[in-house]
Amino acid sequence: MCDEERHHEKRGCPGFKLERFMMPCLLLLLKERPSHGYELMERLLDFGFNECIDPGAVYRNLRRMEEEGLIISEWDTEGKGPAKRLYKLTDEGEEVLFTWAEHVKRQIKRMEYFLKRFDENFGEGR
Repeated sequence: MCDEERHHEKRGCPGFKLERFMMPCLLLLLKERPSHGYELMERLLDFGFNECIDPGAVYRNLRRMEEEGLIISEWDTEGKGPAKRLYKLTDEGEEVLFTWAEHVKRQIKRMEYFLKRFDENFGEGR
């Protein structure tokens, strides 16, 4: 969590814990294509995760998702260097991804409604 987010928490605004959004982002990235952990960390930047992303958090999520049957992994021994795990989305993982997408759509509607009411009370110029 960035310092700015911590600052707002002290003022009564809980902020958005991006870490909770990591799992659906990983599922979506794996739907797009099978990937290694390092590549997934780089691609998470597109979703607002910062460059200082904790690799441990990414690999914990991947391990948990594999235990839950949402993804599978296999050792990729091609290319130079040590073997790497290649992660792939399962059918069950795709179902969970669709569920997450519906959840996000509902949250967006709630946030849009909040902003509409906010703008009605305070205007957009603040």
